[in-house]
Amino acid sequence: MECLSDVGFSGATVGVVAKRAGVSRGAAQHHFRTREDLLTAALLHMSENRLAELRRRAADLPDGAARTGAVVEMLIDAYTGPEFSAALQLWAAAANDPRLRSQVIPLEEHVGREAHRAAVDLLGADETAPGVREAVQATLDLARGLGLASLLTDDEPRRRRVVGQWTRMLEETLR
Repeated sequence: MECLSDVGFSGATVGVVAKRAGVSRGAAQHHFRTREDLLTAALLHMSENRLAELRRRAADLPDGAARTGAVVEMLIDAYTGPEFSAALQLWAAAANDPRLRSQVIPLEEHVGREAHRAAVDLLGADETAPGVREAVQATLDLARGLGLASLLTDDEPRRRRVVGQWTRMLEETLR
């Protein structure tokens, strides 16, 4: 995923990825028939690791309203950095490549469901309550949007205000 983040989809060939991974191109192609197979498998692996890390960190979360704020920050952090940048490269390439899109869409649906499930668990949310499911999804959408914005600019004061306001609104919905 680091390679995809650094050089983009067009530069992340099987040969380039194999070289960075310290394996031969043949070894990489033995396991992954195409570049698309390699990159989508890497994205799935990275996403599963990020979700597992979120769940591991759950034990250290505070209780009450402080927990909501901590979870929102954790989710936003999950959508920043080189892993998210790599995912964006893959999404952008899939927008114009029907074959890649056919692989990325089911992957993103799976990752989206798992991220939603993790957010519900971390927040201790009751999705049977009116508006809670939508508020959890809006939290993930906000995290993704802030992650996208952070690729271009670093407006930390604005981000803090937005996250603070959203956390208060989410806490109200979760009560």
